[in-house]
Amino acid sequence: MEKRNEMKSKVLDKFLRYVKIDTEADERSDSFPSTEKQKDLGRLLFQELKDLGVDEAYFDEQYGYVYGKIEGNDETKQEKTIAFISHMDTAPSFTGKGVNPRIIKDYDGEDIVLNQEEQIILSVKKFPEIKNYKGKTLITTDGTTLLGADDKAGVAEIMTMAEILISNPEIKHGPVAICFTPDEEVGAGVDHIDLTRLGADYGFTVDGGALGELEYENFNAASAVCKIQGVNVHPGEAKNKMKHAALIGMELEMMLPKNEKPQFTGGYEGFYHLTGIQGEEESARLDYIIRDHSREKFEEKKVFMQQCVDFLNQKYGAKTIDLEIKDSYYNMKEKIEPDYFFLIEGAKKCMEELGIEPQIKPIRGGTDGARLSYMGLPCPNLCAGGHNFHGRYEYVCLESMESIVELLVKLASLSF
Repeated sequence: MEKRNEMKSKVLDKFLRYVKIDTEADERSDSFPSTEKQKDLGRLLFQELKDLGVDEAYFDEQYGYVYGKIEGNDETKQEKTIAFISHMDTAPSFTGKGVNPRIIKDYDGEDIVLNQEEQIILSVKKFPEIKNYKGKTLITTDGTTLLGADDKAGVAEIMTMAEILISNPEIKHGPVAICFTPDEEVGAGVDHIDLTRLGADYGFTVDGGALGELEYENFNAASAVCKIQGVNVHPGEAKNKMKHAALIGMELEMMLPKNEKPQFTGGYEGFYHLTGIQGEEESARLDYIIRDHSREKFEEKKVFMQQCVDFLNQKYGAKTIDLEIKDSYYNMKEKIEPDYFFLIEGAKKCMEELGIEPQIKPIRGGTDGARLSYMGLPCPNLCAGGHNFHGRYEYVCLESMESIVELLVKLASLSF
């Protein structure tokens, strides 16, 4: 047990090593992965898996996926292979270059000054849940980048689990598959995954938040791109001639329900979210994501946005706005609940045995597991231990990460 505890503590070293590698994805890119730099982390993880002695360690040089297999050592658990999956990329909504993590030991429960020079403060008032970690060790940003706990915390936890299983043969387990994916943050994380190479029957993504989170429901998701073609005329002669593309874009935004925005919704409520806007008189572009847990309401949202665009095209002329809506993923509940709820029950049991309080709730987002579940690999989501993803106030609790490592080891040992 002492040896295992010592190895469990290695999760911090791995995490700090991984977050310093810039893996920011690019939602505007047409390549896969969307940024070549994601492969830098992929190559490192591949080498670390090889050094550990992980069987079938493989790096997909073309697409950037990392695979590994730990053979089972328990004859009674050889029938099914469980997979653990995390993504390597970070969100394009905030820079992941030059991450300089700070370690706060024995956190005192008060505000944390992330950056004295710029007076960037992780405030207890704004983020009250941080008080739950009083006395714990927190890893934060320096206020100028995101941290990358989404999902390099998950990557570090899986890598530490792999090291523990290989170094402690007395831990009996079935076959364990490992996969690290690129481009999850831009909705393309499993576009080129090789499920035959992965060779799993079911799995878990390790891509959630606080310790105890266990999720098998997620949003139905779509992206929407509105391209607006205007007519620019000198403002002194613009009367009855100018068609201001940027203002038409603003008009479209004002037509969408005011209360169906991320900042006004929670639980099972869906939303329209403007993720980017650029434009002037001649042309404009608005990027949206559309989300809802209900498939029916999700489809209604897409139809409503199209109706808004149709109205504006009638008002300003045909083809003024070109709208492209593309589905990203669907609610994995439809795949998990009928035949694979034993995965949720098993994970819940493991948490309880480790003294972790299970928090089963819907994801207000998505994971690679949502799409994998529709590709034939049932894959609910586990906590990774972080908070405030995608921004400068992101942080993760070290003790949570260590507990999640223990949870993964226990899941690998479980006969489902």
